[in-house]
Amino acid sequence: MPYRGAPIKKDYGFRINGEIRVPEVRLVGENLHELVIDNEPPIEPGVYPTRQALRWAELLNLDLVEISPNADPPVCRIIDVNKYLFQKEKKEKELKAKAIKAEVKEIRFGPNTDDHDFEFKVRHARNFLQEGSKVRAYVFFKGRSVVFKDRGELLLLKFIKELEDIAATEALPKLEGKKMFILLAPRKGTVKK
Repeated sequence: MPYRGAPIKKDYGFRINGEIRVPEVRLVGENLHELVIDNEPPIEPGVYPTRQALRWAELLNLDLVEISPNADPPVCRIIDVNKYLFQKEKKEKELKAKAIKAEVKEIRFGPNTDDHDFEFKVRHARNFLQEGSKVRAYVFFKGRSVVFKDRGELLLLKFIKELEDIAATEALPKLEGKKMFILLAPRKGTVKK
């Protein structure tokens, strides 16, 4: 007969059943009064010996789960672990689906950008912000054009001024290497669905 090895132990991120090795635990939960074992009175919240809590969980075909291990005594609940994990995963998926995924769009300027190009890029930035994306605008200094840092800063400040009605500035002009950049985020109520 082939060797099957030890049973695989799942790591839930919390201790359950036999992994709980303390003399007593505090049982909590809104479902405790619903858990009735044969002729015994309903289980009430309180401090119980761990063996007793484990026996109740086993009789109910449920699991004893340690919720707060650092409490004195540790806080536990009698629940179905698989059902609990399923509901937890479902909630996380819902939250993830509801979360707005903010994209960052980039707009590049040169230190000598003329007015027509500037207006064109402002229109694009306005569209990006109305779609809900963040805008990272930067001035790229090529070669010796880095001596025109003040022009780049003025250009970015003008860009902020043009979009202040629909955008909030997250980062003011900052020079990193050969790029001076700003970060704009859409104001609430300006995003079109």
